[in-house]
Amino acid sequence: MPLHIFPKLYNIFLVALVTTIAGMLQGGDLSSVSAFLGQEQYRSFFKYPNSLTQGGITASMAGGSFLGSLIAGGFGDKVGRRLTIQTGALFWMIGAAIQCSAQNVVQLIFGRLIAGVGIGFSSSTSAMYCAECAPKKNRGLVTGLYGLSILTGMMLMFFIGYGCSFIEGTASFRTAWGIQIIPGFMLFVGVMFLPESPRWLANHDQWEEATRIVAQIHSKGDLNDPEVIIELEEMQEMVYMDKEGKNVTYLDLFRKDSINRTFVGISGQIWQQLGGMNVMMYYIVYVFAMSGQTGNNNLVSSSIQYVIGVVITIPGIFLYDRVGRRTVLLWGAFLMCVFLFTASGLLAVYSHPVDLVDGNPGIRISIDPEHANASKAVIACTYLFVASFSPTWGPCIWVYCSEIFPTRQRAKANGLCASFNWIFNFALALFVPTAFKNITWKTYTLFATFCATMFIQTYFMFPETKGKTLEEIEQMWAEKIPAWRSALTEVPDNKTTIEHIEEKDRMSQDSHSVVHQSIA
Repeated sequence: MPLHIFPKLYNIFLVALVTTIAGMLQGGDLSSVSAFLGQEQYRSFFKYPNSLTQGGITASMAGGSFLGSLIAGGFGDKVGRRLTIQTGALFWMIGAAIQCSAQNVVQLIFGRLIAGVGIGFSSSTSAMYCAECAPKKNRGLVTGLYGLSILTGMMLMFFIGYGCSFIEGTASFRTAWGIQIIPGFMLFVGVMFLPESPRWLANHDQWEEATRIVAQIHSKGDLNDPEVIIELEEMQEMVYMDKEGKNVTYLDLFRKDSINRTFVGISGQIWQQLGGMNVMMYYIVYVFAMSGQTGNNNLVSSSIQYVIGVVITIPGIFLYDRVGRRTVLLWGAFLMCVFLFTASGLLAVYSHPVDLVDGNPGIRISIDPEHANASKAVIACTYLFVASFSPTWGPCIWVYCSEIFPTRQRAKANGLCASFNWIFNFALALFVPTAFKNITWKTYTLFATFCATMFIQTYFMFPETKGKTLEEIEQMWAEKIPAWRSALTEVPDNKTTIEHIEEKDRMSQDSHSVVHQSIA
């Protein structure tokens, strides 16, 4: 059924509310297995998977997401942002159906792979779509809602899994995985009520529709509103520049004029994984077992971190448009590093070797009850780590990567950057169970070192994007403004040649003509 026949939402927060259901899918899958890792129903039905097999089950979703992210870039450029998100929702529902009916490990992995393709489509497109629609004054908040929805999805799915764990037999995990179809269906239907990205429309010479959507979002349809006129003029200039790169390839992202921001986007998504948060989410029951928590106490203790993540992120995303993306990322990396090193030290001093915990041979250290304070301190460090990551590198890197690329590159670039997020997610999901088994507490030290390194790179290479239009951000990269000066440096006007000025004036007149025709 054609999407244009449905009435459209133009309130940017309602648009974001629908779009970020995609984040709930992503977050839901991240915690859909963790609640069952220590449950007898799950372990016995899948024949007690060892650390490598469990790593493969967990990582299969990320593998599918890697493939989906790479495909989504070119797909989104051709058919638009809305249809790309909707396609992701369709893959997700199919994958969830396969998972909840899984009869063996192979079918479970296949279902997670298919669902992962859907996540790849939606994760690489949803935040970008929000950034392309949102006014610059609250773009950080609007796009940050995607990251908040990931954490919300994690929390809801963990509690659903925890509740279902009391159901006898295989219905416990099947019910939880089947419930995942519901938000996928909500996203599939909800996209029908969203407008297309105005920047995608402008790049496809659909100026009249782009103008109307910008006016509806920014000023409830007032085509003479100054913010609308400025936004359209900046879009004109960027579309003019984009004409030369109409057929952008992935290779173009690594050319001399683009390689720096491509490297920043890719490394930002990699650091989000190497910071250690998804390791906590995937294997949180392992982490708390090391600190001496067992059985139901383990699950209850684990669930608290999901609540912390959501609660602290709600006020946190308001910081993006106030203190800036760069500052938030720097503080996040610093605090994460401190709490990971502290947890590592506590486990190194107070834990002792064991053969298994709660029947799980993958957990090789534990803190005795006699060191209850040390156990509580490890749990506290874990909670503080989550509180440091959740409002910073969680949502903020999705905001940042959705902003730093020009329109002609944005879909492919975001797909490429997201693919690196997912391939490292895949690798870590395979690696971490074995790491916990073989190097135990040193796993924390490894991720703490990554956090220290990401702080250094962020300081020297990540420029500030707060308060700038997407077109001004493009000019900032072109002028090679140092990252540590970017917050205090005004972006110079991009008026370098007489031909460019004349062409810009001509396009401005054309746009004003479209505006006046729309008013009439």
